This record gives sequence, C-alpha cells and structure tokens, in this order.
Amino acid sequence: MSKEKKRDQLLSLLGDLPERKGVLATKLKEEEREHYILEYLLLNFGETEKVPAYFVRPKRAQGQQPAVLFNHSHGGQYDRGKAELLESSPYLQNPSFAEELTQMGYSALCMDMWGFGERQGKTESELFKEMLWNGQVMWGMMLYDSLCGIDYLTSREDVDNSRIATLGMSMGGLMAWWLAALDERVRVCIDIAAQVDAQSLIRQRGLDHHGFYSYVPGLLKTFETADIQSLIVPRPHLSLVGDQDRLTPYDGLGVIDERLKVLYEKEGKSAHWRMSRYPCGHKETAGMRQELRIFLQNYL
Repeated sequence: MSKEKKRDQLLSLLGDLPERKGVLATKLKEEEREHYILEYLLLNFGETEKVPAYFVRPKRAQGQQPAVLFNHSHGGQYDRGKAELLESSPYLQNPSFAEELTQMGYSALCMDMWGFGERQGKTESELFKEMLWNGQVMWGMMLYDSLCGIDYLTSREDVDNSRIATLGMSMGGLMAWWLAALDERVRVCIDIAAQVDAQSLIRQRGLDHHGFYSYVPGLLKTFETADIQSLIVPRPHLSLVGDQDRLTPYDGLGVIDERLKVLYEKEGKSAHWRMSRYPCGHKETAGMRQELRIFLQNYL
C-alpha cells in the first residue's frame, strides 16, 4: 500500500473531521520581548471554535524564515497550554523554546489545544465524551488544529514553506510524530519523551499513565506506533527518550528504533533517523536540548 493510501486510512480512523477551508488569522496585539517579537493571534479554522495562538519571530529578521510548530505538553497543566512556548515547564530545560528557537533564527507557532490555556472550560473527559457522541475523536480534532496550524504557517509571507519543522514533549511529542506522518510539509520532526509502543504499554499495564485524549478507536487493527512513524521516512526525525520513563516503556523503544532503522537504511538515509536514550525519566535534559539544537541546525 502506498504512503498516501496509508495516510488516508490513518485519517479515516480520526473521526468526522471538519473540512479545511483555509485559516483566517486576527492579530490581537504584538509586543517586543528581549530576544523576539511576540504576536498574539486568534486563528479561525472555519467550523470549529477559534484557536488562541502565539507566534514568535526573531528580531530584525528579514525575508522568509524557517518555522517550527511547537506543540505544548499536557502534564495536567490545563492552565498553561501555549504559555509553555514562552515560559517552559518544570520538566523542560531553560531557556524557553521561544527564546531558544528565535535566537537560532527560527520563528515558532504554538496553539492552545482543546481544553488548555484560553480554551479551558469543559474538562478533557467531558470533551472526549461529547466528541465521541458526535462521531468525533478528540485526538483527531487536536490533529485537525495542528494541520490547520501548518496551513497558517504556509500562508505567512515571512515563513519559508520548504523549511517547516515540528517539535514537542510528551503530548506535544506525540503530536509531532503524528503530524509529521500525516503532512509531508513538515520537513523535520523532533519528539521528546513521546515514544509509546502500544503493545508494550498494554503488556506493562501502563494504559492509565496516559490520558483519554490520545486513544483512537480501532487504531491497533491496522497500525502500530512504528507503522505511523514509517510515514515520516525518509524525512529527518529525532526522538529523545528517557530509559526510566514509565510513560514510554523501555521494551517498546527498541521495537520502534529497530523498525525505523531498517526503513531509513532502505532509503539510504540512515542519518535522518535517530533515537537517543538518556538515563532519566519523563523530562528533557540538557543533553537532549543540545542534541535537538544540532539536529535542527543540520536539517532545517
């Protein structure tokens, strides 16, 4: 089966998604920070609620810049959402990714996911149940927003459409590799603490370590984690994981790594895939941040 047919099959599992009709963006305000310009945005994707977002760009940038769709994490921090781009999190390194990325010459977009930040109100379980009744899948609706986020980035005159990456930690890392699998406009994928082999998680009875948001009905009938990520091949993909992270079972890391190594080798792009393991739990380490920087500099 071709990659396009596999993508269509994967999309079909994500519930009834709204039609993508383009993005209307309203800039609410703009302010100058020490290392970057911050835009406060309200993105209208058409048939869903309006999505608050931050866009940061380097000071004194000229022409088109590479851009990163930064996906915020979960951590039960529903009040944080897109603020993670600007303020970091207890399990992320400093400086924040807004400072890190703009000082490297990249712009970045981060949106509040359903139930987070300015989209708080209904709880995650309430949203999940309501969407299920309406034939929707919460993870599918979150991915829909991210796909529209790529639509928005490609519509900006100051973004180089050939140099778009996505990254995130935990829920944000999960979003990174799903999004890269579904959308070839994403040229580089970096995920942190987000490699979850489903069968390994089931064997270790770790399902309750993850929230309802990411569970897709019928997924395992046709896709394992490595099957989804195979759709990213041969584009550059860096995965940073902790050997002691109970959310990403140790046995499953080897399953994913070995499968993707073979696929990248077949494409003659072995250097484009790397799973780097660190002796830590569910966090980003200083070593991970340095490796991430080098990978972005090499491939974006």
